[in-house]
Amino acid sequence: MITAAQMRAARALLGIDQRRLAALSNLSLPTIQRMEASEGVVRGNVDSLMKLVGALGSAGIELIGDNQPSTAGGRGVRLAPNQPG
Repeated sequence: MITAAQMRAARALLGIDQRRLAALSNLSLPTIQRMEASEGVVRGNVDSLMKLVGALGSAGIELIGDNQPSTAGGRGVRLAPNQPG
């Protein structure tokens, strides 16, 4: 669904803080803080996750999952797969 790293990157792209993301998604600030403190995939109830993803989508954020192409133009971030080293 969405990872904590994607949440932080999305906020950075939008230039907003956690308080603004909470307002946009109609969630509490502690909920946003807890989500961003998660390891890996964000845990939460389905309603909260849908509000978060919907708010990010409305703000122009496209979430890209593993092994999925980006379907639209524009700026974004993606972690490169681990390179043998």
